[in-house]
Amino acid sequence: MKVALTPLQPLRYAKIIEVIVVDGESADNSVQIAQPLADLVLSSTPSRALQMNVGAQHACAPALLFLHADTRLPEGAVEQVTQALNVYAWGRFEIKLAGRSRWLPIVSWMMNQRSRLTHIATGDQGMFMRASIFQEAGGFPEQPLMEDIELSKRLKKCSPPACLRAKVISSGRRWDEFGAWKTIRLMWRLRYRYWRGVSATQLVKEYRDAR
Repeated sequence: MKVALTPLQPLRYAKIIEVIVVDGESADNSVQIAQPLADLVLSSTPSRALQMNVGAQHACAPALLFLHADTRLPEGAVEQVTQALNVYAWGRFEIKLAGRSRWLPIVSWMMNQRSRLTHIATGDQGMFMRASIFQEAGGFPEQPLMEDIELSKRLKKCSPPACLRAKVISSGRRWDEFGAWKTIRLMWRLRYRYWRGVSATQLVKEYRDAR
């Protein structure tokens, strides 16, 4: 939490951005850590989609950027997002996974190429968009998995995404803990089954069982 929020403080103090944190009933001291580093700290039922929607509902800015707690923005991110949203309605950064596995650079490259080809973004790529198009798309669907995939599908009907080359740095913990290729196979299988119409509720059970 602190790692993600600390780099945002100069922009926050300059009133360039508004930082909103939505905690999902965490059992650690995340709320206490976030309070001095955010403009607003909220709580909701644990659900990534719901938490992001709650944050968006309380935002005042014309643009939104959704940042996972284990993801750090690149330098100059705000300027790049602002420029991109002058042309595009939404977009995402490329990703660099940080961790122990020697396969993480390959996994990162595969994620970026897939996103560029399909115009589908994942939440850990730092998705950003105009607030108006977020509302038009109905926000993140409140489902337990693939909420970022579903929102991307809705958004790209309105506009292709801005695919920024700058990289967010996100935790590769999942690949380190469960193995790179095992995790790749699992995620591709889940995405394929979701594309075939299997519900997110069923897929999240499979995801948890596989771990």
